[in-house]
Amino acid sequence: MSDKRMPSIKIPSDIRLIASDLDGTLLQGGAQRLRPNTCGLIHRLTRRGIIFLAASGRQYANLQRLFAPVRNEIAYLCENGCLSFYEGEMVHRVTMDRALGQEIMREIIRTPSAEVLLSGVNTSYIQPKDMSYYYHMRDVVGNNVTLVPDILKTEEPYFKISIYERNGLTDEEIAFWQERFGRYATVVTGGNDWLDIMPLHVNKGTGIRKLLQKLDVRPEECMAFGDNYNDMEMMKLVGWPVAVDNAKPEILAAGCDHTPTVEEYLEKILSGDFTG
Repeated sequence: MSDKRMPSIKIPSDIRLIASDLDGTLLQGGAQRLRPNTCGLIHRLTRRGIIFLAASGRQYANLQRLFAPVRNEIAYLCENGCLSFYEGEMVHRVTMDRALGQEIMREIIRTPSAEVLLSGVNTSYIQPKDMSYYYHMRDVVGNNVTLVPDILKTEEPYFKISIYERNGLTDEEIAFWQERFGRYATVVTGGNDWLDIMPLHVNKGTGIRKLLQKLDVRPEECMAFGDNYNDMEMMKLVGWPVAVDNAKPEILAAGCDHTPTVEEYLEKILSGDFTG
């Protein structure tokens, strides 16, 4: 791969917020735990007056556990832009039309290999076809999980519905779901095994805009790290987008720089080496 870094451009010294995707970006190779030095780097950013934003398709409770040592220092963009939190306050939430959500879940239930996940603010609702899915979500992914006998009767307002394929999603399967619901909702991949469906025009970029308004931070004062298609709007929004080396080609093209790991780049920022 050619080196996309541009030595003549310096990282802005007035960065006020650094956002990072989780799976595939901060967590690579299927990792479910942060590297030992990650929270220390985030704490050093906080002391510099830079807000760290965990920008993920994961739920709020999952992210709080993941970032436990710095959980009260950071901001959260959850469920691929449907929810955001800062200092324990919900900054924004978007909801999906219930009839559309019911139609999506019925289609997933009819698909033999697919499992459905309905996101709530504090828990994930599932009606597993195979109990291994429940144990995966609870013990491996680390979500708050609620088993329900009939997911269509869940009363909490809908905002994100996810499809899980244990053996991975094929391009044909992704195309099917995008064609089936893409006119009515945002349909994006969330990794090899996941497809997330949110209200139309909702994505990480729209979620970050809401949070930046609350924090009085301009997009050009932000940096973001990403690897997959659901990071594209976030990457396009911020002043300094950085792709990890294992990112999709389109994300690499959208970045003004790239890095093997987020931690290496944060070390560079904290050391004062702003030579992109």
